[in-house]
Amino acid sequence: MTEVTILQVVPRLDAGGSELATVEITEALARAGASSLVATEGGRLARAITQAGGEVIELPVASKNPLTMLANARRLARLIDERGVSLVHARSRAPAWSALIAARRTRRPFVTTYHGAYGASGPFKATYNSVMVRGDRVIANSLYTAQLILSRHSEVASRLRVIYRGVDGAAFDPVALPPGPVARLREDWGVPQGAKIVLLGARLTSLKGQRDLIAAAALLAESRALDGAVIVLAGDSPGRDAYRAELEELIARHGLGDRVKLVGHCRDMPVAFRAAHVTVIASTVPETFGRTSVEAQAMGCPVIVPDLGALPETIVAAETDPALFTGWLVPPRNVEALAERIGLVLRLPEAERAVIGARATAHVAAKFELAQMQQKTLEVYDELLGTDLASRFLRPAAFTAEDTL
Repeated sequence: MTEVTILQVVPRLDAGGSELATVEITEALARAGASSLVATEGGRLARAITQAGGEVIELPVASKNPLTMLANARRLARLIDERGVSLVHARSRAPAWSALIAARRTRRPFVTTYHGAYGASGPFKATYNSVMVRGDRVIANSLYTAQLILSRHSEVASRLRVIYRGVDGAAFDPVALPPGPVARLREDWGVPQGAKIVLLGARLTSLKGQRDLIAAAALLAESRALDGAVIVLAGDSPGRDAYRAELEELIARHGLGDRVKLVGHCRDMPVAFRAAHVTVIASTVPETFGRTSVEAQAMGCPVIVPDLGALPETIVAAETDPALFTGWLVPPRNVEALAERIGLVLRLPEAERAVIGARATAHVAAKFELAQMQQKTLEVYDELLGTDLASRFLRPAAFTAEDTL
């Protein structure tokens, strides 16, 4: 096979969907015998790129300064020529402009992935966002995202591919997780023995709906439906101290100090989902995927999600299939409906909840396995390059170093 080098361009390598996907595609490329370069400003996942077999090229690609973006385009074009880059894949708007210019100058295929909704509030913003549909292939991370793209850019239909985000079944494996970490996490959170955990795992921002969950908890407490249960809000609040203080005031005002816990950032979400009786996603704006919903289900934890954005795509809803459901839909921003649904789930016998959880794990394995996302992304590269990266990824032990000559 002719040597293939893929250049991914992402602003920073901190925690987030686009950053994790960059690492995961680096791993897939290494398994397929290809080379992976990542142009980025760096971040805590930079080491994961090198551990996966890729190479980090530090450039100020997060900048939205037009002069810096043009300078980045020149740097990327030089990098493409010097390193024999075969294809360029951009995952965010500012670096995508630089990557597009560089790819066109060097006549390389250009791919983009929509990781967000990219709201257009005016003609300038619409033009700025349009770089994400200028790829030779445009990847949407859900059907909701694809429909959003087509509503704005119908001309992209033939170039559009839907590829769901994936979850690593090895990292999110409820069977492999021993009980010790779960017991320690419950103790760290101050959850009484035997209490059921209702978990909302998200950064502290009003967009994630913590206020609504606290209001729902107040309704449940009034009817004593929260007895024997604890609401856990797991997430950090960088730069949002005022919002955290507001949540603490809401908890105190409703007399929920022993029922709702703000536990800060959780470093081991598989353990958190395994500890939870149910995971709640209470987002107040549409999400373009819903990784938390998928990860929770992978760990055998049923979920409650708003009927909003791509979140309904992540579950088999009880309203759709009463026999095979893995979670429940509630109207967005409807505190009463959310409280009612949480109360129903808390009343489920453990055996019944375990059956739902087992279905959820199987659902994620069938639809959202990480290897599927990696394979389908490599198939997009193969479409443009005429290569066989996807098939080589699926049989990594079937080739040797001689095959890359």
